[in-house]
Amino acid sequence: MTQVDTLVVGGGFFGCRIAQHLRLQGQEVLIVEQGPDLLLRASYNNQARVHQGYHYPRSLLTAIRSRANFARFIEEYPECVVDSFEKYYAVARQFSHVTAKQFRDFCRRIGAPIEPAPLRVQRLFDHGRIEEVFLVKEFAFDAVKLRDRVRRDLEAAAVKIWLDTRAVRVVEATGQRLGVELQGPGGAGRVEARRVLNCTYSGINHLLGSSRLPIIPLKHEGTEMALVEPPEELSNAGVTVMCGPFFSIMPFPPRGLHTLSHVRYTPHHWWHDQARAEARPEGHRPELRSAYQHMLRDVVRYMPCLARSTYRGSLWEVKTVLPASEQDDSRPILFKVDHGIRGLTCVMGGKIDNVYDVITELNVLHEAGGLP
Repeated sequence: MTQVDTLVVGGGFFGCRIAQHLRLQGQEVLIVEQGPDLLLRASYNNQARVHQGYHYPRSLLTAIRSRANFARFIEEYPECVVDSFEKYYAVARQFSHVTAKQFRDFCRRIGAPIEPAPLRVQRLFDHGRIEEVFLVKEFAFDAVKLRDRVRRDLEAAAVKIWLDTRAVRVVEATGQRLGVELQGPGGAGRVEARRVLNCTYSGINHLLGSSRLPIIPLKHEGTEMALVEPPEELSNAGVTVMCGPFFSIMPFPPRGLHTLSHVRYTPHHWWHDQARAEARPEGHRPELRSAYQHMLRDVVRYMPCLARSTYRGSLWEVKTVLPASEQDDSRPILFKVDHGIRGLTCVMGGKIDNVYDVITELNVLHEAGGLP
């Protein structure tokens, strides 16, 4: 049996960055990750967007927090940030939740850079369907470089990491500690900690359910992002058509390709974890077929040049959001302290850069005496 101050369950970006922060505060920290390496799941299989607020005209708070966190992320991880492309947002004439004027006013309100797109870019769009196109400032991150940087940071901070190790359940132990039963390469084991942070994203309720603790209502989507070689006109650009049932095409630096996602076709299926129901088994993976052709048929109506894209595969992942986010497309963090048992905190964020909001909450909690 091992004893530590804090056990972090989940070796994604959130779990690792939180572990580093707590270690630098003087705690002895252990990360357990059921996969063979860090940052392999949702931290990699996403659109790799470093948000600056443009995506959230219906949630002013999310947009403002994105602006603040954007600056912190690119300052802390400059070698992981890709800023060598132009980014454009286009507002559709029909079915958009905002007009071009509303989007422009929104960007000015949050202080996000925006200007009309150059004529050569505007000509790529069908202006019967697109009201206006804007040049903005938004970057991407390289998930492989970020993983390497995270490994170095954790090693420098002397954070312990156990890979291929699954947290089976959390139970009360003696001396104001929690016991976490583990299953790893060497068989079953146990760690005792003063604080356990459940940072398993789509797996949060798996640990809660097996520990007979209350399930957190969450919505999960089985998602696909197509990997494509874009036409030459977009080889050094990214585009988001908004705000509604539209799409984004963004550089995906680890593969030298672009991701194509579509609000209607990226989610293949969905389910809810209800408050008193068991979480869906983690191994549940319905057979999925790519929806790329459906995406393509729709996006070429807005940008005809995308017909010359070449499909190279897909990224598949479970996307998890709070049900409230479906109403306004907001991305608040989930931060539940002492959830069902004293000492257990559940953490989930919808964007990689809002990890700083979690760190702020941890600092507030620590100062109030709520964290050891």
